[in-house]
Amino acid sequence: MTQPLSGRTRDRARLALGCTSLLALIIAFDARAVNAADLAMSRDGTVSTSDGRKPGESRRGDVSGKAVQASQATPLPEAEDDVPVEYLQVQGIRRSAIHSADTASLLKNSLGYSMYSAGGVSALPVLNGMADDRVATLVDGMRTAAACPNHMNPAMSYIDPDSVATAEAIAGVTPVSIGGDSTGGTVKIERRDPLFAKSGKILVTGHVRGDYRSNGGGSGASGTVTVANDLLSIRYTGSYSHASNYRTGGEGRQVRSTSYLSFNHAVTAGLKKDNHLLALTFGQQNIPYEGFPNQYMDMTNNRSTFVNGKYRGDFSWATLDVRGFWQRVDHVMDMMNDKGGHSATTGMPMNTDARTAGYAIDLKIPLSTRHNVKIGSGYDHNGLNDWWPPLMGSMMMGPNTFHNVNNGHRDRLGHYIEWNAQWTPRFSTQLGLRNDLVMMNTGKVAPYAWTGMMQMDDIVAAKKFNAASRGRTDVNFDVTATGRWHALDSLMIEGGYARKTRSPNLYERYAWGMGAMTTRMIGWFGDGNGYVGNLNLRPEIANTASVTVTWHDPKGEGWNVRIQPFYTYTQHYINVIPLAKFGSGLSKLQFVNHNAQSYGVNGSGSVRLWNTERFGQGRVVSTFSWVRGQDFVTHSGLYHQMPVNGTIGLREAWQNWTGRVDVTLVKKKSSVDWIRSEPRTPGYALLGLGGSYRWRKLTLDASIENVMNQKYYLPLGGLAIGDYTQTGVLGPLAGLGRSFNLSLTAAF
Repeated sequence: MTQPLSGRTRDRARLALGCTSLLALIIAFDARAVNAADLAMSRDGTVSTSDGRKPGESRRGDVSGKAVQASQATPLPEAEDDVPVEYLQVQGIRRSAIHSADTASLLKNSLGYSMYSAGGVSALPVLNGMADDRVATLVDGMRTAAACPNHMNPAMSYIDPDSVATAEAIAGVTPVSIGGDSTGGTVKIERRDPLFAKSGKILVTGHVRGDYRSNGGGSGASGTVTVANDLLSIRYTGSYSHASNYRTGGEGRQVRSTSYLSFNHAVTAGLKKDNHLLALTFGQQNIPYEGFPNQYMDMTNNRSTFVNGKYRGDFSWATLDVRGFWQRVDHVMDMMNDKGGHSATTGMPMNTDARTAGYAIDLKIPLSTRHNVKIGSGYDHNGLNDWWPPLMGSMMMGPNTFHNVNNGHRDRLGHYIEWNAQWTPRFSTQLGLRNDLVMMNTGKVAPYAWTGMMQMDDIVAAKKFNAASRGRTDVNFDVTATGRWHALDSLMIEGGYARKTRSPNLYERYAWGMGAMTTRMIGWFGDGNGYVGNLNLRPEIANTASVTVTWHDPKGEGWNVRIQPFYTYTQHYINVIPLAKFGSGLSKLQFVNHNAQSYGVNGSGSVRLWNTERFGQGRVVSTFSWVRGQDFVTHSGLYHQMPVNGTIGLREAWQNWTGRVDVTLVKKKSSVDWIRSEPRTPGYALLGLGGSYRWRKLTLDASIENVMNQKYYLPLGGLAIGDYTQTGVLGPLAGLGRSFNLSLTAAF
């Protein structure tokens, strides 16, 4: 339900906000962090989990597709013999090699997961064909919206991969406890918890890592050091990453606007007592520059400062998780040198200032040995100012400041209740209900000038926008119902239905400019088109049904297969209609609500080929994904749907050595969104090789990407706007050519 805020509605909204905030203070809440099983390889090469389960087998009470912690008290992280246990888990499986500076790449090959191409550390997540704001992205419990009209600083860009402890991507039917204000699914990224020493000891530990990537001359370094006793822990983490423009396969052509430089710093203080943990993290990120090959603009500075606090505790009657966070982002865009450069009289300066603050409180209460209930409350405030300073001597970009979003805000207050039931040892269910109140507004705006023919489209649009009632309130409801049945020891069937709702973001509602130049500065799609907001947009409502079938050998050690078909019907899907054509053949588009559908199937499998003392363990692993989307009004394909794709790989582990061979297969992209002039791309196959060796506290990892130096185009890469601004030729964005990668990690 979306409507302008009348006086009575405004009073009701304030009353609802006050009552629900009071409720959040009165009620205690918790949701134990959802952690996937820790897979470890034993000496004989067999795979088992830390609690004795076989791969694919869940703990009791887990109906969300992820293992949940038992209701009894769980010991907090602690060093064994003063040697810390720190590692990265992706979808519950340990990973050691990190060859990309972009945290979004950690989830590569997860079921239903792909990425929109963007800057070197700023890819946008896609789950089952739904991208960016349609995916709830939580970084250490923080829900951070992009502070940029081109979404150059998404949530995962604020954390470097080496700081990540766990990464999960859950597509489609997600629990209401982790999936508000989203329709595609949830991505959860968690930093490492503080480490503590055993009683009476002092712990000093950490690691340093350096890496090199030949294509683009990429380099990076990161490190962490922890000083702790059994009560108090202090950790510092820092990282640096840099790359120049990369080169394509084949002829080795340089791809403009793909260079970047990034710095991250964070200090975490932890306090532990029995089964209670309090942690506070202070951090800052600085990105002096980052090129965006599929945008007209580049990021010429991005500085973020954040504070993140969390409390986690186990009580005899419940477990409690409390998060609080604050973040400030100062963001600057202009054109880097390979797009024409910027100076006092060239380029186009664009500034954004954002503030995010919020809390999340979750409570898990065991009702019996077979039933528990989770209740929670969360609040996010996103304040935004977006202004474009005048350009000296320009009649089009001056003489005044262009106010794109003036004191805009988007506030979300949500509450949920979730019931988990283990009816029999083989059958469990989960039922959840969620309500989110989303309140948005913005102040009056201004074009570069209030007179002049060159500004006329924006002048008229600004007057119309300022005269309109701009406050909006959405009252959204989500429902999730799932079930899990272990039909056999080797066969598990889980499935369910979810009704998920997402309100428009600030730019979808409040981007008001109508000029050819100003509209092309709005859009995070990499398609070169211009975008206009719509005050009358309604929230998207996605109805998703999904089934996952997991089949493995009786012991869960030899082979396993997982198939996951899904279907989503979305009411009020936020798509576009054309308003006008540009001289380049691209279009000026406006956001509108249509009905749409998307459907597909994801799959994965593995089989053990050998397991001997002499040759170690060898295994073949594979993934598969297919998704198709359609707009019921325009009958066009939905934008940026990944074509049929899959991987097949060979894994070898022998003593301290590991090896890997991967083949990536992508079919040609023929189903496109013709309204956005989405390019078709040919199919391709890529070969990758890699291996690592661990000696005491040193780990060396080496790999070769795109071994055959194959030329290919990225299906979700959009248009190579950086090349277009210099050559005048529009074409799809080409992928990375052959690259030799090297990483060395030393622990202490």
